[in-house]
Amino acid sequence: MTDTTAKTPSRRRQRFPEISTRAWEHPADRSALVALRRLTGFDDVLKKLAGLVSERAIRLMFLATAVKTSERQFPELYDMVRDAGYVLDLEKVPDLYVTQDPTVNAYTIGIDTPIIVITSGLVELLDEEELRAVIGHEVGHAMSGHAVYRTMMLILTNIATRIAWVPLGNLAIMAIVTALKEWFRKAELSSDRAGLLAGQDLQASMRALMKLAGGHNLAEMNVDAFLEQADEYEKAGDLRDGVLKLLQVLPQSHPFAVVRVAQLKKWAESDEYRSILAGAYPRRTDDPDTSVTEQWKAAADHYTTSVKESKDPLMGLIRDVAGGAATVGGKLRDTFTGASRGNGGGSGNGGSPSKDSSDS
Repeated sequence: MTDTTAKTPSRRRQRFPEISTRAWEHPADRSALVALRRLTGFDDVLKKLAGLVSERAIRLMFLATAVKTSERQFPELYDMVRDAGYVLDLEKVPDLYVTQDPTVNAYTIGIDTPIIVITSGLVELLDEEELRAVIGHEVGHAMSGHAVYRTMMLILTNIATRIAWVPLGNLAIMAIVTALKEWFRKAELSSDRAGLLAGQDLQASMRALMKLAGGHNLAEMNVDAFLEQADEYEKAGDLRDGVLKLLQVLPQSHPFAVVRVAQLKKWAESDEYRSILAGAYPRRTDDPDTSVTEQWKAAADHYTTSVKESKDPLMGLIRDVAGGAATVGGKLRDTFTGASRGNGGGSGNGGSPSKDSSDS
């Protein structure tokens, strides 16, 4: 681990003494983490086992095959991870390794003492402030303990596979895996927020995500246009596109780049983010008293709001289901007959169905 003693960031940024990870965790991620943190006996055992076996092997492997950052090796990256620890008030931050790999990637591994690994492809792709956001993202993973709890849940999933022979057992396992991947996707959104807090440069954070999608040629890309692309993706075309998007995202462990950019910008413009910058954020001292019930309620409220505000046609249909089957029946009838119910009772012309669809 790397000591962060009194090392101020390379440029002025707001520091967050005693900040709790709850400040940046997405509601769906936070609710799971708060519940799992109550299982202290289980995660302590898990940490001990990992520390004795796999974690030692992982650390030795990277010591042997990658470059460990320091004041003499990749000193700028070394300072960035220390900066992130300083801003997020982390006494000891993970060691940072650079591995020779043209694939653009960064990840945090290990449970008892996590380490951050970034590829040479990522270092070559991003500028200083973009790298700062990515390193802050990985520090967020380490601070939230995602590695610990992901491993815990994967062990539980592995146990669950043993009941596959039970009638409907496979369906139960698929449901668990689908729920896990949804959690992992929300954990990525949480860490995007941590990266923004560490770097405090929204444009750099969004550029980094855009480059993950489009490569290094920044002169040929535009963040505003990428955000418009995100809006186009959310709106989709019709119900078929909504279903296709759902099927495409379910197997993913990470949200799509355009979704991450849009979600991060939305959070950066929220009262929650402004309050954190003003110093009004959850403290670690209050973590033990956090209500699991309240966090699950916050997660449920988030999903309700997401469906309510979504421009996706499939989400519009779900709103209609919640509003009553009669509404759904009417919309489906209008879609397939070409009728326009809100147009004075006239027979539908060629433009009516598409207009109704876009308004739903």
